[in-house]
Amino acid sequence: MNTVLQTISSLHAGLLAEDANEHLQDLVKAVDSTGKGGTLTITLSVRKATAGALAVKGKVTAKLPAEPDLEALLFPTPEGNLLTEDPRQQKLDIRPIAAPVRELRPINQN
Repeated sequence: MNTVLQTISSLHAGLLAEDANEHLQDLVKAVDSTGKGGTLTITLSVRKATAGALAVKGKVTAKLPAEPDLEALLFPTPEGNLLTEDPRQQKLDIRPIAAPVRELRPINQN
């Protein structure tokens, strides 16, 4: 007796199972990054063929969760432009200060 897993593995020389695996990996990554759910569907269509055989067709689909919309805070100018920094806020003159170099000495010298 063939199981469903054996049937899926045998369809299209194993390509249906590989396709399902790839879709599942994509689904897992998308669910992990968005925190929302999705689905993986494996459809097997069976119809009567000639000489007592059955034709089995397989299809894999995945419905991935939607990625969240990207949002940024921008500041408007009187001319109608958008800036990444608030034009009303004063800029600070921040610059690196060179730290003095000190000689290292051992704590315990014997």
